Amino acid sequence: MNYTSLQAKLNGLRSNKIFELFVVSVIVFSAVVIGVKTYDVPEGMLQVVGVLDWFITFVFLFEITVRFLGEEHKSRFFHSAWNVFDTLIVIVSLIPIQDSELALVGRLVRIFRVLRMVSIIPELRMLLNSLIKAMPQLGYVMLLMFIIFYIYAAIGSTFFAAINPVLWGDISVSLLTLFRVMTFEDWTDVMYETMAVYPLSWTFYLTFIFFTAFAFLNMIIGIVVNVLEEEHMREKAEAADAAGDPTLRDLQNQLLELKNLIQSKQA
Repeated sequence: MNYTSLQAKLNGLRSNKIFELFVVSVIVFSAVVIGVKTYDVPEGMLQVVGVLDWFITFVFLFEITVRFLGEEHKSRFFHSAWNVFDTLIVIVSLIPIQDSELALVGRLVRIFRVLRMVSIIPELRMLLNSLIKAMPQLGYVMLLMFIIFYIYAAIGSTFFAAINPVLWGDISVSLLTLFRVMTFEDWTDVMYETMAVYPLSWTFYLTFIFFTAFAFLNMIIGIVVNVLEEEHMREKAEAADAAGDPTLRDLQNQLLELKNLIQSKQA
């Protein structure tokens, strides 16, 4: 068997759905093993868990080797950040550092092995990539949200510090109190306490909740969903390119341009 046929077989293996399902099952099992280690279990059980941990590590080593050898262009393999992440996780897991000063690092690396689920499942990669691409737009929303938080925290600290210094003593604890209000964690108790002194203070809380919990959070969701739709359209266009279907690709591009034009006119 020459190298070309071996590479073709390995490429077919890494694309095999059963093999992908097996790797996903091992990742889930790895998460279970990590959870077992947090309990007070007998010494014999810990030895069994240690053996299973090494089995998981060698399965990951086999999987990353198959992916690397099955890659037609080896130099491009490490162009993917996920391939770099998976390789580092496997290499560090192979280093026997359990009884050394770096034992904590080894345990942390094994915890992060659960993140390999994202690199294996394309849908999870798309979700994470969409979230990363939405970060620049989300940054401006978060900045405006912080400004609103800061203004309301300064107002709350000015008027309500004498009522309850634990919740409104300074601007830092006021920010924490407002976060509690935004998440609706017993926020009415906070409101009724200040209303006993300032009857109209309910407007302070309701307007703050409207800005943060309703307006800004919905803006964040809308941005992420919009980027996710664009990612789906981009992948469909790439699939059309690979399939040689220019009609579908042109139609998708026109729909994307029309959507961007409508959004720009609305803005």
